[in-house]
Amino acid sequence: MMEQFAEYTHAIASLVLFTLVVLALSPFSALAKASKGLAPGATPEQDYANKAYRLNRAYLNGTETLPAFLTVTVAAMLAGASPFWVNLLASTFLVVRLIMLVVHLQGVGKPHSGPRSVFYVAGWACMVVLAVMTLVAVF
Repeated sequence: MMEQFAEYTHAIASLVLFTLVVLALSPFSALAKASKGLAPGATPEQDYANKAYRLNRAYLNGTETLPAFLTVTVAAMLAGASPFWVNLLASTFLVVRLIMLVVHLQGVGKPHSGPRSVFYVAGWACMVVLAVMTLVAVF
């Protein structure tokens, strides 16, 4: 069974690594919120200057994005889309999201513009292309 996925190693690794990043953000977000005296599950005040808020948003953004990334990447592999492009797009998504995470946590730029937005759109575009490749492969 694994033979059919052997060509998608970079895509599979990207899925696992992005999941590990999201999992790693969880306790750091919780600790940052606890240091502000917030109850578990509470959201810090919406202030981009607040590191606890940025860390919480980075974690939540990862949890919001992971299902879409997982869906389009696994669907592309199951559909037999080009391993080269699936690997390239999934790996690019991972790198872009890691850069976006660093930019986000450093508070570079404004919350709705600048580098964070550019990297968000780049990751989004990778997922859209993966979705289109999947649809082309199945029809």
